[in-house]
Amino acid sequence: MTRSASPGPGTEKRHPEFTRWIEAQYKRYLDESKGTPLGTIWTDINPINSQAIEDSGYPTQKPEALLQRILEMSSDPNHLVLDCFCGSGTTGVVAEKLGRRWIMCDLSRFGTHTARKRLLSNADVRPFIVQNLGKYERQVWQTAEFGESAGARVAKYRSFILDLYHATPVAGYAWLHGLKQGRMVHIGTVDAPVTVGDIKQIVAEFRKAVGTGKDAPKEQSVDVLGWDFAFELNEIARQDAERAGIDLRLVRIPREVLDKRAVEQGDVRFFELAALDVKVTQTARTVKLAIEDFVIPLDDVPADIQKAVTHWSQWIDYWAVDWDNKDDTFHNGAVPT
Repeated sequence: MTRSASPGPGTEKRHPEFTRWIEAQYKRYLDESKGTPLGTIWTDINPINSQAIEDSGYPTQKPEALLQRILEMSSDPNHLVLDCFCGSGTTGVVAEKLGRRWIMCDLSRFGTHTARKRLLSNADVRPFIVQNLGKYERQVWQTAEFGESAGARVAKYRSFILDLYHATPVAGYAWLHGLKQGRMVHIGTVDAPVTVGDIKQIVAEFRKAVGTGKDAPKEQSVDVLGWDFAFELNEIARQDAERAGIDLRLVRIPREVLDKRAVEQGDVRFFELAALDVKVTQTARTVKLAIEDFVIPLDDVPADIQKAVTHWSQWIDYWAVDWDNKDDTFHNGAVPT
């Protein structure tokens, strides 16, 4: 019969509770840890709700914290960020704050206005441009109606619009295409908005054309017809035209011109672009602004909404004043409520 030797010093078995106490006292430092890879599901960023400060009312708006994480992971300052479906503009808003350059695209006019409004709420926003790039439905329509040849297609298109507008075509000009009741008429292209640069060209050619031939304008007035107009063009263009002594009217080409039945039935109507009439009264260092009228094309407004409006001021959802504008980006200096 043999007996095992008794355990020597230091070989005693520790009690399980003592072992757990020792392990609990072990310290791990964050900078010594490899960490855990970020997963594909992020639950630490809350979605936008109606109580969030950044809520814009856009139904698919994403949290700025989410886009900040994505942009910081995938780009460096001054990199160019592209969002082809920008919605409320969170990508551009965050990219601007992080010092990235950005391009945003969206088909929604509401989305475009929402993104623009959010960007302008940033006092340090850099100048940016809102552009309308191409209307493919109209391009297809123009080719189908007026042929493949670019030169002939444009000429026939202008003649078609002038006829619907009850204007007479004129020749010899680059920017002036017709004459109606003494007013010269310009026809904008189907695939680009009328811009401030276009207006300057029209005004310059008009001033040279006065009294120079049988088709010369008899009045200091021009109607500019366009499918789309650059943002803020109405006020800027009118100011440039007024300085040149020209009565400028911006007229929207309605979508009904694409409908053969509407054309044949004479249901095509042209409306002047929405315009704002502001009265400015200055007394010493005090300036008072009063909105006296607001004109909006009713063909853009559903009939039930029109019936509910009892005063022109109900058409205005939001307006702001930039007290220190230097012909750069508009900054909200005062927002009446």
